Amino acid sequence: MPDTPQSLSERLRIEGEKTVTIFAQLEPKDWEKAVYADGETWNIRQLLAHFVTAEAGIEDLIKNILEDGKGVSEDFDIDRYNSRQVSRHIDTHPVKLIEMFSEQRANTVELVKSLRAIDLQRVGRHPFLGMASLEDIIKLIYRHNQIHQRDMRRVIDAAT
Repeated sequence: MPDTPQSLSERLRIEGEKTVTIFAQLEPKDWEKAVYADGETWNIRQLLAHFVTAEAGIEDLIKNILEDGKGVSEDFDIDRYNSRQVSRHIDTHPVKLIEMFSEQRANTVELVKSLRAIDLQRVGRHPFLGMASLEDIIKLIYRHNQIHQRDMRRVIDAAT
């Protein structure tokens, strides 16, 4: 059964609530634990900042594709974009980041909910997927976070 804007928006809502719960339950000592150390090191706080900024960027990408845009340019550098965006929130308190993520996810849920089924088949360039349908781009929103949350959980579990 193909996904609908309503089913995708509901999945985004549920996964967003799970993400908020995961981050809200962290201990203060957890926020500075390094999750990734290959290339640029990101700690858990920076990972949440990445969720906030990636979500906002994907919202813009969806709107671009809906307006008959082509998505990101072929020479878009996702690593440079992520680094620049995350650095903007280097001093943002974790509670504020959780609030920002929650607000941004609510915006994404509403945007997806407003789509028509035919819109899910529109195609544009995603920085990771390349040329992809909006349906696949939307699914990657919550899958992306799930992957990072798994990596974060491994770091926390290894420290206990």
